[in-house]
Amino acid sequence: MIIAIEGKIEKKEPTFLHLNVNGIIYLINISVNCSVSIKESAIKLKITQIIKEDSNNLYGFVDLDEKNMFDLLIKVNGIGPKAALGVCSTFSPKTFASILMTSDIASLKRVPGVGPKSASRILVELNGTFNADSNKQTHIKEVTQALENLGFKKDKITKTLLKCNSTNTSDLIKEALKII
Repeated sequence: MIIAIEGKIEKKEPTFLHLNVNGIIYLINISVNCSVSIKESAIKLKITQIIKEDSNNLYGFVDLDEKNMFDLLIKVNGIGPKAALGVCSTFSPKTFASILMTSDIASLKRVPGVGPKSASRILVELNGTFNADSNKQTHIKEVTQALENLGFKKDKITKTLLKCNSTNTSDLIKEALKII
């Protein structure tokens, strides 16, 4: 099992790269966010290797949180590597954690390859698994509910909460209202 790979980039596209490792060139699938973050010609990537009866694919990540996000997503029933990379390309790990905490199904449905059923399944199966800070998760859920009761839309709330730094419910509400 390959867990990391280091080499020189031979070719780079938005969703894959060719990595030369001592004369052997590997095709590594990457997210758009990962592609944007790669600036050097030599790189070390964390790898998820998926072996099937007819293929052996490598998925590379610069950011360990993004790799963990991908690994969790491919465990969801009905979510394959292509859809998982779509989620990784659309959201940063921090944004994805916020979407899970606020159960923002509308944001997930905007990802290519993720429909309403898949989005619901992701929220149900991954709720509380991506961000281990359950105390903060409770505060965010409370703030989301309060702001929804005031008439704000869930996607606006999610984007606003990403900008907030407060650690308790009342301060989070005040900070979010100032931003909105």
